[in-house]
Amino acid sequence: MNANQIDTPVPHSVGLNRPAVQVPPNACDSHMHIFDPRFAPSPHWTRTPPVADVAIYRRLQQRLGTRRTVVVTPSTYGIDNRCTLDALAAFGEQARGVAVVPQEVGEAELQSLAEQRVRGLRVNFVTAQSWGTTTPRMLQTLAAKVAPLGWHIQVFAHAAQLMELLPVLQGLPVPLVIDHMGRIDAAIGVDSDAFRAVRGLLDAGNTWMKLSGAYMESTAGGPTYADRDAVGRALLEAAPERMVWGSDWPHTTQPKESVNDADLLELLRRWCPSQAVFERILVDNPQALYGF
Repeated sequence: MNANQIDTPVPHSVGLNRPAVQVPPNACDSHMHIFDPRFAPSPHWTRTPPVADVAIYRRLQQRLGTRRTVVVTPSTYGIDNRCTLDALAAFGEQARGVAVVPQEVGEAELQSLAEQRVRGLRVNFVTAQSWGTTTPRMLQTLAAKVAPLGWHIQVFAHAAQLMELLPVLQGLPVPLVIDHMGRIDAAIGVDSDAFRAVRGLLDAGNTWMKLSGAYMESTAGGPTYADRDAVGRALLEAAPERMVWGSDWPHTTQPKESVNDADLLELLRRWCPSQAVFERILVDNPQALYGF
C-alpha cells in the first residue's frame, strides 16, 4: 500500500487510487446526494435507493482530498428534505444544501431551511417528482420566493428542455445554476443549438454551471470520458468564474460500482488551462455561490 491509495474501497466509487492531481485545501464537491435508510423514500419513488450515508461519504472525502460539500436533495425523497438537513447538521459548517420544495412553500419554511445552511432550490424537469410534472410556472414561482433570501435556483433538465425554457431562464430574478453540464450530447457538443443556448446564458452573466455528471452523455466512458472534453473546455472558457465541480456521488444514474471519483477530478483538471483555474473551480467559486 502506498500514499496514493486507500486501504478499502468506498462504496459507490470504484478503485483505491487517490486523484493524480493536486487538490487544494478547502476543495468543494458542489453536487452530491445522501441516501440514509433512516429516511423513507417518497411514495412516488419506485426504485430502492442505495445506502450512501454521511459516514460513507466522509470516506470519499478522505480519498479525494475534498473538505467542503453541497448536499442536494434527490428526487427519491420528493419534497422531504429531512435526510439532507440531517446530513448538513452532521457535516457542520463545511456543508451547504440545495433543497426541493413545492411551489406552495411558505416564507417560514424557507427561512428555516436557510438557518440550516440551505442556499438554493433544485427544480427537476428530468425525473418524476412527487407532485407530478414540473412546469415553467413552478420554476418562476419558486425563483420569486427565494429572491429575498439571496438564493439561487438549480435546474436539472435535458438540453432540449433547456432550449424550450430559455425565455424563462433568461428572466429569472435569481442566479441560475445548471446541472450536469446541461446534458449536452457529446456527439454534437459545441456545434449544437443547445450549447449555443447555454453559452448565451453564461455570457449574460447570471448563470452558473455544474461540471458534474460528465458520464451522463458520454459514450466513450471512463476513465477518460474523452468525448466530453470539447464541451467541458468550452464551458470553462466561457465563464471560469461561474463554474463549480461536483462528483454526483453515489452516481445513481450509472450501473453500480462503475464510476471512479478520482477519474472525475482528474477529468476536471484536464479541462482546466492551469492549476489556478482548477483551484478557482474547487475553492473560490463555490465559496462565492454557497457562502462558505
